[in-house]
Amino acid sequence: MKNREVAAMFDRIADALEIKGETGFKVVAYSKAARILLDMTEDVETVAREGRLETIPGIGEGLAKKIVEYLDMGTMSKYREVMAGVPETLLGLLEIQGLGGKTVHLMHEELGVKDLDGLKRSIADGSLAKLHGMGEKKVENIRKAIETRERVAERISIGEAALVADEVIAYLEKAPGISRVSAAGSLRRMKETVGDIDVLACGKNGAEIIRYFARNPNAVRVLAEGETKGSVTVRAGETERQVDLRVVDASEYGAALLYFTGSKAHNIKLRGLAKERGLKISEYGVFRGTKRLASREEEDCYRVLGMPWIPPEMREDRGEVESALDGRLPRLVEAGDIRGDLHVHTRASDGSLSLGEVVDLARKMGYSYVAICDHSQAAKYARGLAADRLAAEMEEIEALNRTLKGFRVLKGSEVDILSDGSLDFPDELLGRLDFVVAAVHSGFKKNVTERMLKALENPHVRTIAHPSGRLISGREGYDVDLDKVIDGAARLGKALELNSYYDRLDLDELHLKKAKEKGVKITMGTDTHFADGLAMMRFGLGIARRAWLGKGDVLNSLTAAELLGRKAAKKPRRKRRS
Repeated sequence: MKNREVAAMFDRIADALEIKGETGFKVVAYSKAARILLDMTEDVETVAREGRLETIPGIGEGLAKKIVEYLDMGTMSKYREVMAGVPETLLGLLEIQGLGGKTVHLMHEELGVKDLDGLKRSIADGSLAKLHGMGEKKVENIRKAIETRERVAERISIGEAALVADEVIAYLEKAPGISRVSAAGSLRRMKETVGDIDVLACGKNGAEIIRYFARNPNAVRVLAEGETKGSVTVRAGETERQVDLRVVDASEYGAALLYFTGSKAHNIKLRGLAKERGLKISEYGVFRGTKRLASREEEDCYRVLGMPWIPPEMREDRGEVESALDGRLPRLVEAGDIRGDLHVHTRASDGSLSLGEVVDLARKMGYSYVAICDHSQAAKYARGLAADRLAAEMEEIEALNRTLKGFRVLKGSEVDILSDGSLDFPDELLGRLDFVVAAVHSGFKKNVTERMLKALENPHVRTIAHPSGRLISGREGYDVDLDKVIDGAARLGKALELNSYYDRLDLDELHLKKAKEKGVKITMGTDTHFADGLAMMRFGLGIARRAWLGKGDVLNSLTAAELLGRKAAKKPRRKRRS
């Protein structure tokens, strides 16, 4: 966490300097230091304690002193100095895609823009388009980015919510008197964005547990502290997030967990079903009159209603209750079904991990394989591999595989789909790879459907990475007809990716359902570039389960041998002449 905290401060300093009109070395130095800290696999506190900060390329004496000051004092004088005089409202504009520090500086100096409302006015009156370096097209992209951001402003990503909840739950598990604790609400249902962070616990002394909860060292403010309910805000990077805790008796835990997990539509469905059977269901249990029939476990509550337990990810009133009543509830893909990660980067391109580090982390995840898919040569911004570097990486992987037992590294590439739909490497080189992930990384504003369809026709391509190109936090994605891409994948026997990075989760659950209906298999990869990235598979798994995917729908459930055995793809069907 300290790596991320210091990196966030350095990024903020770089942004504030640009807003103040600074350019050149200072800005670059802070931005670079932030990237270095995020890419480090070691804890910066350990490195500082051992006096090794200045041995890190890009961390000189001045930056090292600032890091030590923050680690020792919990504050940084340079941060306070730079931030002075920079309105928080201007810094907030940097969170809008398409706006950098230089642009915000110009808007502020020349147009008097001080906040989001001022930015919107400058768009509406046409003054922003006249600003140096702007123009109608850039302004339209900024306007769309504002709309996207405002749509998700009241919600946070599943990744951020899970990080906060995990820390709170780990803290609560040490509380005296607590016997069970779980996330609830949309977080437990694994929605891609989360409104409230709800936690449910059971124990004998609710007031004592709430007091313990309110004394969390990460709590910034205590909003409520009662006998069975508590609410605090906790630090989450540069912001605060609200966490609500409800404490119930162990005898009511299952009914309360069912109720507070939701969704509202699912709960209404259950209440209607209970009423039809002369029962009543609430957060306290399932009742016939005054007699409580079930409440201790969720399974008991569902059983009394005549159905098996329904996984939280399915509880959206989308037919799950009917399926459960009819005995047709599908078995969803589970964490234990995932045998490997099919999209991982190393430091050969823009990742922070060595090949050996990736393997060690994958084995700790319990995997039996991992696909190394570094960027291809067209992705110069990501140190994409030219053909000779890819060939060298393949040799390194082959040598490593000869030393491994019970684990295999798949030779892969995240190869760019070029503007004409051709691929960034020749077929001869692609044919030597185990796993080819084709991806669009440029030309977003032009329709990319035909590019993807042409790439799918290449016999060496197994899957299309992040097919919509969206970022949940604020990027619309490509101009692409995903229905056509899904149809093309079905026709050609190809897969599509569920990118498990929490800000992508791409394909989304709607298109995953369509892919399943068409018989299109899904590959899951974290697209990870850093040490804790492989753990993000949990988010992709959650979205897969929300889409009702089973083990057989996901290629990661295959063994490495089975995966390689399915390498051949269908040839496109020729249209019959009339």
